[in-house]
Amino acid sequence: MSLKNTGLVKNLAKKLEGKMKATGVPHRFAQGSAQAAAPSADKREPRPAAPKLIPVACRLPADLLSRVRDRAVTQDGGLNAVMAQALEQWLAKEV
Repeated sequence: MSLKNTGLVKNLAKKLEGKMKATGVPHRFAQGSAQAAAPSADKREPRPAAPKLIPVACRLPADLLSRVRDRAVTQDGGLNAVMAQALEQWLAKEV
């Protein structure tokens, strides 16, 4: 007895779902991507600890902000570096 077209499509979909569940996660996702990118775990040098950055929101006058942005364009690190440098200098003066 032959199946209708919809029955055939349902059977093909079930086969495809079964194959997808049986194959597992490809290496380009999840853990496999980190393992494939690294040459080997024992030869890999540890990364230096990056400084923890915390977002801070503040309101600045428009003219001051435009001056800070102009300086940030010319400096490495951008706006974050300019603000960190300004705060460091200000705090150093206070002590």
